[in-house]
Amino acid sequence: MSHHLYAEDPEPADRVPAGPLFVPVRSGPAGCTARLFRTPLGGRTAVAFTSPQRLAAALGGGQPWVRLSEPALRALAEPVGATTLTVDPRCVPDVPRGRHLRAA
Repeated sequence: MSHHLYAEDPEPADRVPAGPLFVPVRSGPAGCTARLFRTPLGGRTAVAFTSPQRLAAALGGGQPWVRLSEPALRALAEPVGATTLTVDPRCVPDVPRGRHLRAA
């Protein structure tokens, strides 16, 4: 058996599903719907977290969620145009346009 080391490649060669994910949802007329977000460049992305604590830290403790596998979340998101999946994002609220931060 030969072991290959790739010191210069920080990413694994094979994509491995992230496992069970905690996916933020919102209520709708047909039940729960996965919340989709925008990337910094404006594309749609599905968002998931690796723990309920990370989800609450990013979106607040009152954010409803469901557990889904990565393939299930991708299958839900792709038909509505979200072809990427962002895991454990750090959500930053938008600063309203026209407002500038000033040093005190």
